[in-house]
Amino acid sequence: MNDKSNTKEYQIHKASMKILNEVGIKFHNEKAVEILKNNGIRMEGNVAKFNEDEIMRWVEKAPSHCTLHARNPKYNVVFGGDKVNHAPGYGCAFIAEKDGSQREGTIYDYIKCAKMYHTNDDFNIVGGIMVQPNDVPQDSAPLDMFYSTFTHSEKAMFIATGEEKYVRAIMRSMAEVYGGFDEMVRKPRLIALANTNSPLALDKIMLDNIMVFAEYGQPVVVAPSTMLGLTGPVTIAGTLASSNSEVLAGIALAQMIRPGTPILYGMQSTGSDMRMAQIAGASPEGTLIQGFGGKMAKYYKLPCRGGGCMTDSPTVNAQAGYESMMTCFSSYMNKINFVIHSGGIVAGFNALSFEKMIIDFEVIRYVKRCFRGFEINEDTLALDLIKEKGHSGEFLTSDHTWNNFRSEIYTPMISTRGNVNNPMEEYDNAIEKEIDNMIRKYDENRPEIDKKDIEKVRRILGEAGIEKDRLDYIDSL
Repeated sequence: MNDKSNTKEYQIHKASMKILNEVGIKFHNEKAVEILKNNGIRMEGNVAKFNEDEIMRWVEKAPSHCTLHARNPKYNVVFGGDKVNHAPGYGCAFIAEKDGSQREGTIYDYIKCAKMYHTNDDFNIVGGIMVQPNDVPQDSAPLDMFYSTFTHSEKAMFIATGEEKYVRAIMRSMAEVYGGFDEMVRKPRLIALANTNSPLALDKIMLDNIMVFAEYGQPVVVAPSTMLGLTGPVTIAGTLASSNSEVLAGIALAQMIRPGTPILYGMQSTGSDMRMAQIAGASPEGTLIQGFGGKMAKYYKLPCRGGGCMTDSPTVNAQAGYESMMTCFSSYMNKINFVIHSGGIVAGFNALSFEKMIIDFEVIRYVKRCFRGFEINEDTLALDLIKEKGHSGEFLTSDHTWNNFRSEIYTPMISTRGNVNNPMEEYDNAIEKEIDNMIRKYDENRPEIDKKDIEKVRRILGEAGIEKDRLDYIDSL
């Protein structure tokens, strides 16, 4: 840690230490409370109070880097350092249609998302709650989402959290496929998101998930979504201090179960619209908070999660574009390792738009080009060419231009330029064409999977209560 008292990171850290020691964190989980007690943490009912030495002794056991292993090793993902990894949107209950209406998501929509993310080379991670499938039983929906991701992509797997028995079924199935429990611990295969319950609490289901993931040595993201002035102080510094306290407490619990458990420091706390007392996920304040979360993670030498291509707009419009660009740019500027919500989010996490997903893919490519920068060397300076062309020459037909323009200049996939008779129609058509192209490309190059592995997973999921017809339907899509 950097203990210089003039840094913002240090000031937030010290404020969090006071919160943890004087206010504490409420753990709504009897098993978690027992673990904390057994490790000498001062408990007042189910409120844990940590002094600085106690909390940091556990936090420092978490590794600074971790690798999430994919079925195809070329998609392995490293979290830590300055690497930025994009991941799908998470938690959307609805699909936003082009006409501005919304409908409930389905497992078909979920698999359509999986196909598009699998096809996109900017994503090595697929899964999570890309959209909530409302045509399957909600308590066991994490099994449907897991099986859909497992069978439709060979990239690294992000899974939805849920009841402990379902998470354990997923863990058992992956251990069966990948060589057993010890091999799962050695080469982690799954990552999940555990949100805290601001202010200063962790609920039973999230704690169950943290504990199961720690037991199996799988990386888990501990992340608050505190809202300024609603579930935390209206000031950014105050919400950072309280949110940081929640993250550190979750990390400590995971390390008590398995020291060295890979943990990502999450910070998805947001601004608020005080006119309506509601979330403003893509606000400048939320962007500042999430970006600073990356700095706090590096302060504690941990991988980090935050950012995305987010908007509070209920539909695809100019607001959706500028808010997505702002939040995505911040993710790169702050070197966020795990960038959830990187495609399709509208209505402040409430809905997913396939059209917005394509726009976000374009935003990501724009931002990546900006951060790639440019080289200065003899060839790129092109002094001989400048001298040759002098004061009136053209450069379009030169060999230098033809040898370099593809690597130097980004050509947009959907953006319109120049004179167009109907620019909005042209833009909309380009988006629809790109959606069709991605699905066609997936169908022509669907990743292979060993049938024996599918049988192993189906057996365990069946034992957990998912009907054969549901699995058959997923296989058919």
